[in-house]
Amino acid sequence: MIHPSDSHRELAPSEWVVRYSELIAAGAHVLDLAAGHGRNARFLASRGARVLAVDRDASALSTFAALPGVETRVVDLEAGKWPFEGRRFDAIVAVNYLHRPLLPHLLLSLNDDGVVLYETFAAGNEAYGKPTNPDFLLAPGELLELARDALTVVAFEQGVVTGERTAVVQRLAAVGRGRRWPPALPA
Repeated sequence: MIHPSDSHRELAPSEWVVRYSELIAAGAHVLDLAAGHGRNARFLASRGARVLAVDRDASALSTFAALPGVETRVVDLEAGKWPFEGRRFDAIVAVNYLHRPLLPHLLLSLNDDGVVLYETFAAGNEAYGKPTNPDFLLAPGELLELARDALTVVAFEQGVVTGERTAVVQRLAAVGRGRRWPPALPA
């Protein structure tokens, strides 16, 4: 449940997604993993993307299911096989979510010139709060290793971030090798 004091923060898109959203063309088909209440899906749809927002929480998805440019689908990404076998996306966005068995599927589901925007917690976050379980914390450089053979890295960050909450994160903005290089970077 979102408390009224949290609703604005909860719906503000990730600053990383906002910063690198220009890599995603209007009309692009975007997969938003673990979309929650749709903060990133809402933002990307407002920029003209066609977003498939997936989450296992049907009530969270229902808060924005009728939004133009957004299709919602209730999926437990951690149960069973990859639900998007054979489908390709122009962009894949994941924020504050990690299930390592999915990572190879993400690369296989990305168009050759597609975009990956990924941001989640990393080792060291235990000092600042949840998550503390290593299964949900990226190892140093782990997103770079994911991108190494299949993507071209546009931007990468890892370390302590402060703001509403202090946390240790990794962030990756990368494009498929079929993308014209260099891409236009945000101002």
